[in-house]
Amino acid sequence: MLLEDYFDFLSSDDIRLKGHRIGIDNVLDYYLEGYSPEEIAASLPSLNLEQIHATITYYLHNRAEIDAYLSRLTKWREQRYQEWAVNPSPVVERLRAVKAQRTQPQVNAL
Repeated sequence: MLLEDYFDFLSSDDIRLKGHRIGIDNVLDYYLEGYSPEEIAASLPSLNLEQIHATITYYLHNRAEIDAYLSRLTKWREQRYQEWAVNPSPVVERLRAVKAQRTQPQVNAL
């Protein structure tokens, strides 16, 4: 079995573990933070050790390409967050208004 057989390459910026909605970035975030494959499996219980080892091996064999992929993904997520922060949904605006109202000091009229 080839390493690539473990993954679904949905686009150049979306690589997922075959049969899962989990992206390789989720596994690699843990790996790059120093987690062992067993610790990653405990955090992502729908994956088995074989899939985790395949992801790490794929990363180690394609480090420059996957580092660039992770960088693009991080930039895309930050851009999406900034867009959301500038233009939040009406629900978020209502929740912020309720929170602001609750944190204002209450003046009791006698």
